[in-house]
Amino acid sequence: MALTAILYDFQIALSNVDRSIEQQLSFKLARHPSELMERAWLKVMAYCWLWEERLQFGPGLGEPDAPDLETRDYTNVVTRWVRVGKGDPAKIQKAVDQNANGKVNVLFESEGRQAAFLAEGAEAKLNRLAKAEFAALDADFLKELAALEDRRHKLTVTLSGDHFYVDTGGKTFDGPLVRGTFNP
Repeated sequence: MALTAILYDFQIALSNVDRSIEQQLSFKLARHPSELMERAWLKVMAYCWLWEERLQFGPGLGEPDAPDLETRDYTNVVTRWVRVGKGDPAKIQKAVDQNANGKVNVLFESEGRQAAFLAEGAEAKLNRLAKAEFAALDADFLKELAALEDRRHKLTVTLSGDHFYVDTGGKTFDGPLVRGTFNP
């Protein structure tokens, strides 16, 4: 028998100071039982970081080549393709190639994972990775968020100067968004 996904409900007051965004977000996130809670929170933080009209979650672990988040325009063309967590450099370069008119973003679960990915891509001479945008969150920040065991979350998320501030239930968490640069 197949394991069923666990649904989490998020109500987020988003404020992205650098992009002048003030938005009330409400969405459900399905987490497969084999998926770590840190990865689920990584998706939520990517959603907040890159929020724009029509941004939506991808199909999940069942389709490994599909993005974790994507935005499509009104003609159904992908304008943003997002991977969270461990990415394969060759697959990210393929996403860059397939979405030439869109943006490709990768958000990693740690700076170390981001550095290893960028080094692996440079070693493999995957030069078109330079067209993608890379960033990482602090692993401890994700662990603190993952420790929140509720299935319903009401949050205030503020992004300012590449730094996340999350308030929920009287608790405050914060962590940097560290950008990476691909140097072939």
